[in-house]
Amino acid sequence: MSMPSWQIRDRAFVWDKRTYLMGVINVTPDSFSDGGLFNSAGGALAHADRLIPYADILDIGGESTRPGAEAVSTSDEIDRVLPAIEAIRSKYPDIPISVDTTKAAVAEAAIQVGADIINDVSAGTLDVNMLPLAARCRVPIILMHMQGEPRTMQMNPHYQDVVVEVRQYLAARISQAIAAGVPPHLIAIDPGIGFGKTLEHNLELLRHLSELQQLDCPILVGVSRKSFIGKLCNQPDPTGRLWGTTAACTVAIAGGTNVLRVHDPREIRDICRVSDAIYRRI
Repeated sequence: MSMPSWQIRDRAFVWDKRTYLMGVINVTPDSFSDGGLFNSAGGALAHADRLIPYADILDIGGESTRPGAEAVSTSDEIDRVLPAIEAIRSKYPDIPISVDTTKAAVAEAAIQVGADIINDVSAGTLDVNMLPLAARCRVPIILMHMQGEPRTMQMNPHYQDVVVEVRQYLAARISQAIAAGVPPHLIAIDPGIGFGKTLEHNLELLRHLSELQQLDCPILVGVSRKSFIGKLCNQPDPTGRLWGTTAACTVAIAGGTNVLRVHDPREIRDICRVSDAIYRRI
């Protein structure tokens, strides 16, 4: 049975139709790949201009979640995120926008000015108000697995069986979201590649992504420019990891991924077209 589609503004996300692309806009001074490049409303809008012809969703975040990142206050995060969302929404009334935050107050303020989706790397564990907010606003929420928190998550990640533990964690968070009143069809999941995982943990999750289909939720995967690709390709510069990213994206699609969170949607779009033709028989 097909998963229910998401209707966001004038867009329908039909999960068995094709792979969708989420374009990244970090309005931060310290994100691992593009920190400081788009941390103004004008810079974010100019980047949106480049992404929108190829991306199905724009993901806007005001707090870096790179390993070792320090926390940002709610007020500072709001001051970063809202002007970017307002500027993009004013020019592009129909583009779906997600807000990448772990704070319910930030998510609520973002929704009020035009965000459509909550993308929470903590799956609602860092703010007890996040799941009730998603339920009250009836917006889709993406629940991601992370071991620890960004400041500490890469110090010593350890699992007995990373695939089983990530699946069990996400199943528990889905149950919590439903208990809070979030409609089941508005929940998506993310295995959290690079969030409290070693190189081998990341590879093992990518090898067995199909096991997450048991959870009956759309699957989002973010591998774009991540450090495990840099290690495999001996590429310390995140902007030089495109080819490694495309390989990981192809594997993710083969494993049943529905949404890819990427920095380079123009290039990744062709990867999706070919991979969808092979794996989804589209």
